[in-house]
Amino acid sequence: MREATKILTVDGIEIQVVRKDIKHLYLSVSPPEGHVRVSAPRRMSDDNVHLAIFAKINWIKKRQNKFKGQTKQTELRYVSGESHYFFGKHVLLHVIERQGKHKVALLESDQLQMFVNPGTTIDNKEKLLNQWYRTQLNQRIPALLDKWQPVIGKKVSEWDIKKMKTRWGSCNIVKKRIWLNLELAKKPPECLEYVFVHEMVHLLEPYHNARFKGFMDKFLPQWRNFNDALSSAPLRHEDWQY
Repeated sequence: MREATKILTVDGIEIQVVRKDIKHLYLSVSPPEGHVRVSAPRRMSDDNVHLAIFAKINWIKKRQNKFKGQTKQTELRYVSGESHYFFGKHVLLHVIERQGKHKVALLESDQLQMFVNPGTTIDNKEKLLNQWYRTQLNQRIPALLDKWQPVIGKKVSEWDIKKMKTRWGSCNIVKKRIWLNLELAKKPPECLEYVFVHEMVHLLEPYHNARFKGFMDKFLPQWRNFNDALSSAPLRHEDWQY
């Protein structure tokens, strides 16, 4: 069934309300603009949706103010001396122009070397670095599968890395497929593990309810700290904590 979307204004804040075939209401505030989105059950009346949002209005404003105070990520140009991140570490990019195959290498000195042909465009440099990030993530996922599938008691049939604008990860419960955001290659390894566990737990409980949080508390007691770390990142994301 097609999702029904409308805009509600609550205490001067525009909120996107999406009607879905779900049991509970979910609310998210996404950086950098503080866009507010609510997923609500089709059976819930507009008045009850309005009341539920109003009950969280101070939390919404607090989140929006937090995002306004954050430093926005500067536009990358992929030139020598530019700052980048790799699994939570600050690394400096060093671009080396020469004829031959493009490649990226991380040195022990935390210098990120990029070998490209002269005249390579910014877009192609970005694609090259993203391919390298993807490779690094792909190398870490098998170990997470080996660690967590026996603990959680579920098997993942398929997984992949993709660029996502609004989520750190997603889980197709029917197909048992997990997608992870490419940006996780820039975050501390603990954040990657948290998102992976979060999505695997959806194979036990599809909703972000008390049962879901109970599983998270059992499997990864520090998950709220990792959630906060991702919430402060300059990336649009679905706020999982609510």
